[in-house]
Amino acid sequence: MAARWHGAHCGSVLCIAAGTDGPVASGAERGELALWGRDGVSAGLLRLNPAEHDVAALSFSPRRPHLLYAAHGPAVAVLDVRAPREPVERLRFNEDEIDCLASSHDGTLLAAADDSGAVKVVDLDGNKVIRSLRHHNICSSVAFRPQRPRSLVSCGLDMQVMLWNLQKARPLWTVNLQECGTEEDSLQSAGQLFNPPLAHSLSVASCGNVFGCGAQDGKVRIFRITGLKFERELEFKGHSLGVSQVLFMPESYCLLTGGNDGKVLLWDVSSDIGKQQKSPAKSVHKRKGQAAARKDGKLNKVASSERAGILPKLTIEHGDKVNWIMCTEIKGSTRVLVADQSSSISVYPLPES
Repeated sequence: MAARWHGAHCGSVLCIAAGTDGPVASGAERGELALWGRDGVSAGLLRLNPAEHDVAALSFSPRRPHLLYAAHGPAVAVLDVRAPREPVERLRFNEDEIDCLASSHDGTLLAAADDSGAVKVVDLDGNKVIRSLRHHNICSSVAFRPQRPRSLVSCGLDMQVMLWNLQKARPLWTVNLQECGTEEDSLQSAGQLFNPPLAHSLSVASCGNVFGCGAQDGKVRIFRITGLKFERELEFKGHSLGVSQVLFMPESYCLLTGGNDGKVLLWDVSSDIGKQQKSPAKSVHKRKGQAAARKDGKLNKVASSERAGILPKLTIEHGDKVNWIMCTEIKGSTRVLVADQSSSISVYPLPES
């Protein structure tokens, strides 16, 4: 059975963040920000003002693990989790509600993507914007490439996926998800309404050259960066409804996805993303001739005859629309933390490989 962390929030949990150690943070509606011990015990709740703004995104500093950045409306509150009574600083560079935060892997830069489509990249040493990037609609997700602090990818509800280098104001490469599919891809079925691939979430693998994108059409797309551009390497139907979250697990090509259909799926794409790409570490949860399904924390084998194309290695029937997924180590084992429309966090163990 999944463990549930509860007792801190009143509103729906919208985002979760975890560093390599220390507390886990969660943000919720009406300015709620909670810290949790890794045993699931609440370590305190802080309500950021003004309370009408939700805490929509969180990011721990890789350079200073005690610092937490919290997107709160158009501002970013900076908190010291060792004494989180009040923000130690407030950064205000965006004009609209921030949807996503991303820290560069050296901890010197912070990217904030907002509802206007803007991505503000802030130099944290000088607290100044060094680059303003732009989508034509809401920019839903942005991520720095590991070991490349001046390179990042972004996606948005304009159906655009973009590769940026901070030396330039324009993207190095852009792909429109609507244009790169077929007519059949764009329709749910004959006679149904058009379902555009609005891009909701992306995640970059530890190698820095592979990233995944989840979209409203229920598909997951895997891209491979080569030089100044990227190409679509793999595409598969991940969920029956929109894919709200994608997350590459550390040091592997295993991808977690969460959807509006209430499912959390684990995929191993290491054998499908290109012969020249070598998995950065041994793929986890590798199973021959079968996939695995989990319901209420129990594993059930799926017959090999059901395999057709790419199937998930693990299915978690979470049951509610997924707002956020996070992977972290708890008591020496890998756990998946899931936020949904409720005020609690669900914690699922992953089976050992």
